[in-house]
Amino acid sequence: MQEVRNAVDQASREIANRYDFKNTGSSIELGEDAITMATATEDRLIALRQVLEEKMVKRKVSLKAVSYGDVEEASGATVRQVAALQAGISSDKAKELNKFIKGLGVKGVQSQTQGDQLRVNSKKRDDLQTVIASLKEGDFDIPLQFNNFRD
Repeated sequence: MQEVRNAVDQASREIANRYDFKNTGSSIELGEDAITMATATEDRLIALRQVLEEKMVKRKVSLKAVSYGDVEEASGATVRQVAALQAGISSDKAKELNKFIKGLGVKGVQSQTQGDQLRVNSKKRDDLQTVIASLKEGDFDIPLQFNNFRD
């Protein structure tokens, strides 16, 4: 979340200074679990979204963690869009990932869901690396992070 906050701050600073955003009333605000973007027209909104995505990529925040809502008409002939931030793994995705790991057929690898995380255990480091490589190749529509607790 800190990197998302930094990306939103950088994007808001950039739109305050850019010439093409002057006098459009453009703004980016970070809420509890969503980013609200507001501006004068839809094409300015697309440019605003592009600036935000550039800053997120520079900060190594996966764009899979952001799901954009519909473009809404706001007061004063402006448009608004809300981008929801996705943190953690939902129970449905956790079940899908567990099924995928078990389907790999690597012996001695166990996976379990812990809250919004998925924990994979194995005695052999090579088996864990095989599972990580397979998960990176697969497309699950969520950003995956890997932490190694045994070093």
